[in-house]
Amino acid sequence: MTQEANIEESFSTDMTREERKSAVSLASIFSLRMLGLFLILPVFSTYAHGLKGALEHPALVGIALGAYGLTQAILQIPFGMLSDRFGRKPVIAVGMLLFALGSVIAAISTSIEGVLLGRIIQGSGAVAAAVIALAADLTRDEHRTKAMAMIGITIGISFAISMVLAPILNAWIGVSGIFWLTGVLALLSILILYVVVPDPVNTSHHSDSEVTMGMFSEILQHTSLLRLDAGVLMLHASLTSLFVVLPLVLADKQLDLLAMPDQWKLYLPVMLLSFVLMIPLIIVAEAKRKMKQIFVLSIAMLIAACVMLAMAHTSLFWIAIALLLFFIGFNTLEASLPSLVAKYAPAGAKGTAVGVFNTSQFFGAFLGGLLGGLVYHPDIQNYATVFWVVAGVLVLWLLLALGMTQPPYLASRSFTVALKSQAEAKALEDKLLALQGVAEAVVVLEESTIYFKVDSKVVDEKEVFKVLNNT
Repeated sequence: MTQEANIEESFSTDMTREERKSAVSLASIFSLRMLGLFLILPVFSTYAHGLKGALEHPALVGIALGAYGLTQAILQIPFGMLSDRFGRKPVIAVGMLLFALGSVIAAISTSIEGVLLGRIIQGSGAVAAAVIALAADLTRDEHRTKAMAMIGITIGISFAISMVLAPILNAWIGVSGIFWLTGVLALLSILILYVVVPDPVNTSHHSDSEVTMGMFSEILQHTSLLRLDAGVLMLHASLTSLFVVLPLVLADKQLDLLAMPDQWKLYLPVMLLSFVLMIPLIIVAEAKRKMKQIFVLSIAMLIAACVMLAMAHTSLFWIAIALLLFFIGFNTLEASLPSLVAKYAPAGAKGTAVGVFNTSQFFGAFLGGLLGGLVYHPDIQNYATVFWVVAGVLVLWLLLALGMTQPPYLASRSFTVALKSQAEAKALEDKLLALQGVAEAVVVLEESTIYFKVDSKVVDEKEVFKVLNNT
């Protein structure tokens, strides 16, 4: 196939059948893993406080809830790098086996220390970066964003399903049974990996999808990206802290709000409505280019929800309103934050920016469990104190977010090019940068790829085609 044919094909909007199969199967693996993690969230606290050692060391309940985030944060970048060396599928399989092992340990443990160990091992199966790298191997440059979006969507769906399904499963099989189920789901994902997911023809490094060691310094000095990293850390710390106490509030016999088997009746309408109501916010943020305004509004909604929980957690009605408000804001931010990372990240450095961002997110989950565990005291049932502390964390984030500027509304693009020297690379970069609507352009010779960022409302795709066709 000629270079011209390759470039023309790159402007095609359709994924091939093999690319769709790859994206869907990898998204299913990701969703099975995340389902296993999220299923514990709404039911863990009430279960863990009945374990041996929990009364003596109540802080371990919160720590155990968020413990997976610590090992995830430490190991997800190394796992991605190992997949470059030893292959994507073997590294993903090992990670899922570790996740299954941690699930089994948590399932059979009767002490809070044993469950804590299981959660730590669960998190050590940090396969997110390796799965994304495999998706990059199996999709063409121009369709990689679609594959990543499919994976991202499954995370949100898995979370919503988990919130509804967990109380029902808890009534049927208990939390230990849920841990057994998560282990089975991990093993099922390995089966999908080897039976359904295609084998990549070539395994190579992709700067837009994977961490590049030489780019860490630039990313860690990028003020706007650091602001987003701090934000996602506080977002997930807040979520985990809330669920250290929220299940206890709902199940509190003195408050007589909602028994555990019936809690799905609260989560189902809340999750459905929050997904519907976040859509207009996302449309305004992206289409109307009001990202900062929607971003700040969403954080304010989280704060309002936590204040409402602190002041009215004895009322099921107000808890429902607060949770609806919280999850509208949470879902909007979960969708917006990765988009903002992609907008701010320099061309060719998105993979490294996302790697640091994901590490911050996982570490936030750990810190949230630690914070909730340290603040909550079961002997005095100081639920409101935890809600106020979380509100305080979110106020800090709001102050940080107020200083952000409107992000550059740029779309990332990448195409394979056949260049032999740095001089040719520089010439191509200059030609693209001369076009209206092209803001950044970087050629990575080792990958035979050019990464560039465009304003999709301004750029002329035909002019871009002409430049690439003449390389």
